[in-house]
Amino acid sequence: MPIDTRKPNNFGSLTNPLPSGPLTSALLLSALLINALLITTSALADASSPTSSLTLHTAVDAPEGSPSLKLPAGARLSHLAALDGPRMLHITAQGELLIGSNAGRVYRGQLADDGSLSSLETLVRLSSYPHSVVVRDSTLYVATTNALLAADYAPQRTLSAQDFRHVIEIPGGGGHNSRTLSTGPDGALYLALGIQGNCSDQYLAGTAPHYPFSERRGGVMRLDEHSKDQPRWQPWASGLRNPVGLAWQTLPRGETRLLATNNGPDHWGYEHPHELLVAATQQSFHGMPWYQWKDGKPQRDACIESVSPQPLQEISRPLAEMPARSAPMGIAVVPEGHPLSPNMDVVIAIHGSWGTAPDGKAWGDPASRRAPRLLGVKLASGNEQTQEQDQEQQHSALTPLLTGLQDSTDGARWIRPLDVAFGPNGDLYMTSDTGASGLYRITFPSPHSAN
Repeated sequence: MPIDTRKPNNFGSLTNPLPSGPLTSALLLSALLINALLITTSALADASSPTSSLTLHTAVDAPEGSPSLKLPAGARLSHLAALDGPRMLHITAQGELLIGSNAGRVYRGQLADDGSLSSLETLVRLSSYPHSVVVRDSTLYVATTNALLAADYAPQRTLSAQDFRHVIEIPGGGGHNSRTLSTGPDGALYLALGIQGNCSDQYLAGTAPHYPFSERRGGVMRLDEHSKDQPRWQPWASGLRNPVGLAWQTLPRGETRLLATNNGPDHWGYEHPHELLVAATQQSFHGMPWYQWKDGKPQRDACIESVSPQPLQEISRPLAEMPARSAPMGIAVVPEGHPLSPNMDVVIAIHGSWGTAPDGKAWGDPASRRAPRLLGVKLASGNEQTQEQDQEQQHSALTPLLTGLQDSTDGARWIRPLDVAFGPNGDLYMTSDTGASGLYRITFPSPHSAN
């Protein structure tokens, strides 16, 4: 189902703050460190679109008093396509870009050599929230809220819902119902899922008899496909309230580790507890909901009365902390030699939560909410150890990458980053699932462009 072709709108180099009005006349980008930015809106597809093709909307109302969008000097932002509720991104070895959604669609695009999209379409419609998609070998996997689905796949192949088979059940239920897939360096599938609420007595490992399969939530699981009877989920990392983003990082000595973003609870107010980036290592325990991270150490949360399944000293120290109520979502590891790599090891999509200052309630001034943005993190080494192993705490550095997405007067948001992924040529792709929802691209100057 190809998306209708539209001609891009070129706004040229812009230096003024955003005025009010629709996006086609309003998202005027002001450059960080003098350089002006360019924003281009384009919807790409086959001209022979069937009647069931999607309609792209290239305009959205921007609020009064809009601030200037800011990126590093020389970087440029493009709005490639408007999509309905896009969520997690996956780029295949063949340059296909697959996107899950909260709208019952899985999207597929083809990246050209220059990083642009040569095509974009709805690959398949699926029920039960197809949040994330990965391709492994010749199989396409989709994680819905309550099941892992699979279909035989090859590049450019068409699919229908009937092509998918049920691989294994996933603990479902309400609350945090997104399920994020990742393929590990061992070839196994890893799945992140959150507990239902702030203080839900749910534990992913299920080592105690009162945690049935339906309550095994809050962390990362690994799919064991070599068990005797059928595939089964193995606990990998537990004690996370709502992990959404997953990414594998290669360390200097060649070993790899799984990084995960975690959304903290809402009941401690506006400033605490901080959002976390963690190393989701095998059998790591991160404390939640029994403990929350505050003032550099885990502190008992009185909202849950059950005994923590693991002791305090086993709680792993996070790699980085972000302001509370930020809502970190997708994460991407910065490629070696990339222009961002001197200052950032990873980029995190900050969605921005509903909590308002000063008490974190939903009904305060919306302009006081944590603003959506892209955030770069330079990781300190050695701070993922447990409390007994930890010595002097090292701090990771946070650097804004993309800001200016929330109105400073009424708090309106027209872009809310959901996921990020680096393409083969170093471009950064981003989804936004609300406001001007769709697919975005950030290009960066070549390291040799100044020579």
